Amino acid sequence: MPTLSYYTKGNTTEFSIGEDKEMSNSKTESDIAQIINPKLVELGIELVDIKYTREGGHWFLRVFIDKLTGIGLEDCQLVSENIDPLLDEHDPIPHAYTLEVSSPGLDRPLKKPADFARFTGENVKLTTYTPLEGKRKFKGKIIAAENHSITLDVNGTSIVLPLEQVASARLLPEL
Repeated sequence: MPTLSYYTKGNTTEFSIGEDKEMSNSKTESDIAQIINPKLVELGIELVDIKYTREGGHWFLRVFIDKLTGIGLEDCQLVSENIDPLLDEHDPIPHAYTLEVSSPGLDRPLKKPADFARFTGENVKLTTYTPLEGKRKFKGKIIAAENHSITLDVNGTSIVLPLEQVASARLLPEL
């Protein structure tokens, strides 16, 4: 959705009409995923997430990767070396940015149905778009992930949550 932005400096007001930053970043992230995912699959590495953001006047493209045996520094370097030429060739970002490739961390986000199935038996914290059973935030152990829903054990009570209602979910590591 187009937005009107303005700022005032001294006696001058500048206006710009452009895309909503969040929607524009989301489209850029989606475009980048389409560009790099085939190469990651070829390398046996899963694309977990992409974040394209501006911080302190600089743009960052953060690519989070994983594989069953875990991610090491060598994997991050390998992915960086393989996707950098693809990004240069397709040029989805029209200005300078810093590419960062890393593991998703111990509190890995769960986004796809396969993520929930893979981490059955693990503890998660998640938020739903709308209240379910009177609340939006849940912490519990995934006991099943099937038929477009997940079942959590929350303090001994089984709660079934439709996947389309999950706004965000992350592993809860036990330290």
